[in-house]
Amino acid sequence: MSIADSFAAELQQEAVATRKTLERIPNDRLDWKPHEKSMSFIELGSHVASLLEWGQVTLDQQEFVFSGEYKPWRGSSSEELVERFDNNVQDVVQRLGGYPDSEMMKTWSLKSGEDVIFSLPRLAVFRSFVLNHMVHHRAQLSVYLRLNDIAVPAMYGPSADES
Repeated sequence: MSIADSFAAELQQEAVATRKTLERIPNDRLDWKPHEKSMSFIELGSHVASLLEWGQVTLDQQEFVFSGEYKPWRGSSSEELVERFDNNVQDVVQRLGGYPDSEMMKTWSLKSGEDVIFSLPRLAVFRSFVLNHMVHHRAQLSVYLRLNDIAVPAMYGPSADES
């Protein structure tokens, strides 16, 4: 099995729990946040739904240079978040199909202008900056659900709400 095939399988497995989490964001509480420094439900959900777009960039380019024009996407409903997430999962899984191990070993860089934020092998970027990043923010969303007394979906086994 290639590195890309392994990532595709892992992404599809993680996508099930991520999708369930996004589905449960309450449309009547999109602006709710647990703290003034926190993102709102819709901001965090939008980040999770669009995060796999970094997977597209990671696979298609050798680097990404932030410019002052970057503006994150913001959805307007849980349904819109799920739709964007599903499309991104499908797109990244398709891009991973047949992606050579030799490309996964090449260096990928994130920059701010001329300053290098990090340079790592593409496979490390995909693992940490894409997959782990998505799982991290999904976990934050699960806390938001709990604090709003909304059932937390099972992720790696049953949750207290689903057995």
